[in-house]
Amino acid sequence: SQPKLNGGESASEPLGTLASPPRRLAMACPPCPPSPLARVRLDDVAPHDGAAAPGYARAVGALAASLARRGAAVVEIPAADAAVVRCALESARAFFRGRHAAYLYRAGRNLEDGELSPACMADAFRCLGKAARAALCAIARHLRLRTDVFNQLLDDTPLPVNEVSSSELLVAYTHEQLQSGQTLMGCPSRSSMPQVDRGFVTLVASDYPGIEVCDPNGHWYLADGVSGPNNLLLLTGRALSHVTAGLCPISQYRVTNENRASLTFRLVPHANAILDCSPILAAGHCIRRVYQPIPASQFMDDSYAEEHAVSSHLEEPSESQGNFVSDPSLRSVLSDPLSGAFLEDAMVLQCGHSFGGVMLKKVIEMARCTICNGEVDPSSLFPNLALRAVATVVKMEDDRRLFHNAALRKRRKDVTEHTDVLKRTGSSKVCIIL
Repeated sequence: SQPKLNGGESASEPLGTLASPPRRLAMACPPCPPSPLARVRLDDVAPHDGAAAPGYARAVGALAASLARRGAAVVEIPAADAAVVRCALESARAFFRGRHAAYLYRAGRNLEDGELSPACMADAFRCLGKAARAALCAIARHLRLRTDVFNQLLDDTPLPVNEVSSSELLVAYTHEQLQSGQTLMGCPSRSSMPQVDRGFVTLVASDYPGIEVCDPNGHWYLADGVSGPNNLLLLTGRALSHVTAGLCPISQYRVTNENRASLTFRLVPHANAILDCSPILAAGHCIRRVYQPIPASQFMDDSYAEEHAVSSHLEEPSESQGNFVSDPSLRSVLSDPLSGAFLEDAMVLQCGHSFGGVMLKKVIEMARCTICNGEVDPSSLFPNLALRAVATVVKMEDDRRLFHNAALRKRRKDVTEHTDVLKRTGSSKVCIIL
């Protein structure tokens, strides 16, 4: 079956296509309303083995088009998962008893002494996490990538023993706290101000509408007008925009209604991940210099600090589409903007600018500096030894960190596999010992 868009439109039809009015009424008709959000079923965009179902490509295209044109999409989850979400929303109202409060849940975290948690949080975390990962796979497929290309940046599934998930589920009775956890840490509420999330994707389930999203044209609209436990509002965050080199825009949203219970699941990269655009580059897409590899922990910390340092930037609609990094990182300065390789072969031009790698070859071919447009004489180039030395040192530190992260991931995987083996063979070992 074809995935349906909001209002019953088929995903195979162009977004925003309306029946053409009679020619004599063309001048009297009001302007066509903006295209509705794509409404796709989770089963239609879920990862699959073997050949894809006929409606898979249409569902993926509709989802990606809605994110690009409207900044959001709606994912319809199966009835069984909707029942879990409904239970979690009801338990939120019962848990908070009408008080303006929120609770942040992470899988694997043990409750502290005296701490209470709303019911159904583990099941809701599992259901929303599955939907968020499926949406991320669909976005990757639309970009001509493998559907599992971003899985290495996420927590292992199932989550290893004694490990806490990086992703989070925020359950709230009011949306005063629905903004990346600021209120939970004692920061002032900004529920009515524009905001963006720092993770990959965000799914919001609520029992009453109240979230507005800004489209690429700067127009705000009510995005969750058809709210319910089976309808999840899909938003994209900064981490996804970074690893896709800006091909996937950032969703900017604001909360206009606080009298509601809500579940907000944020799919966040694990702290040891390295966010880079190598899959995008391998797929043939162009990458701007600003999108350089960066540890996920540093990326999240920088984004968090920026959100709090310059709150006025949250009111600018261009924030959702433009580059949010105000200053270049050391890694980006010491890297080739085309290939991303460190400038271990840096050469100095007559104008004083230095290049290396693929960009150096391009500059020599053009015989002009790409920064100041000055003429370049290949015979006058000479090595920039200082820049080469700094690039080599930074590259060694990056390699050491990447090796450490890879070793840590392997050790976690080995411990999980060993634990599973002990669980499967535990009874037989007991019999042998006896």
